[in-house]
Amino acid sequence: MVDWVDYKRIASELQVKEEDLKAFIKKGENLPPTQEIEDNLSTNPPVKPVFSENDVTIYHDNFITSSALEHETIDLIVTSPPYNLGIDYSNHDDTDEYDDYLWFTEQWLTKAYQVSRSDGRLCMNIPLDKNKGGQQSVGADITKIAKDVGWQYHSTIIWNEGNISRRTAWGSWMSASAPYVIAPVEIIVVMYKENWKKTSGSRENDITRDEFMAWTNGVWTFNGESKKRIGHPAPFPRELPKRCIKLFSFVGATVLDPFLGSGTTLIEAWDNKRVGIGFDLSEEYCQLAEKRLTDTWLKPKLI
Repeated sequence: MVDWVDYKRIASELQVKEEDLKAFIKKGENLPPTQEIEDNLSTNPPVKPVFSENDVTIYHDNFITSSALEHETIDLIVTSPPYNLGIDYSNHDDTDEYDDYLWFTEQWLTKAYQVSRSDGRLCMNIPLDKNKGGQQSVGADITKIAKDVGWQYHSTIIWNEGNISRRTAWGSWMSASAPYVIAPVEIIVVMYKENWKKTSGSRENDITRDEFMAWTNGVWTFNGESKKRIGHPAPFPRELPKRCIKLFSFVGATVLDPFLGSGTTLIEAWDNKRVGIGFDLSEEYCQLAEKRLTDTWLKPKLI
């Protein structure tokens, strides 16, 4: 089962056995209403951030069950959730059964919907598909779950990161018997809560004419990030959250990353005069994000 969900805590609050809760979920039945769970958890004191400085806040906590955020307070979510491709995270098994992974996806997307403003937006960097453990239409499945949760679909950006290593799974070589077709791209699915037109916030834009013209083209081409250089198994480059933040939010907006990782979204939130909030289950990654932020603040800002 998915280890991102705190089954023990939820089972205790609902006064049921942990194994019964897991079995209940495994059968595909619905959990008790989310509001009931939240009401039961609301008696727990809010978790304190492990870092808060320069309008940037980091929580070492499970975003799904955390009580740190109030509802309808987030303007923009920019995140790259776990891909379930066997990535070697420090404290997360990224090899769940696909049904479990989709259930986990529903949980975090539900929480993300709750904490977003009515004109809040979501930018998800996810795989188009996968072939590890069987062919799966990951991008389409996650998008459908988001719509089922309540998110409204706006568009899909194709990120051409030039990762030609994904072209190594040919299946049957030069034969029609069983070829594999794999696109060496990722996608950024753009969604919104209730209203696409952004009416709340400062209404102050900081995007240039050239940036707007280039970034509204739905194919973005820039390189990925080095795992070795950053010290994280799945970092994304600063260019990705930078574009999402400047294109889809006003100056001063509150930007959330529920899966903080190495802290790239928060670096770009600060660098572009937004308020940044991030969550991660890994203490190691929270510390990495903090170090990258403080190192950024020590460097002279290029104008």
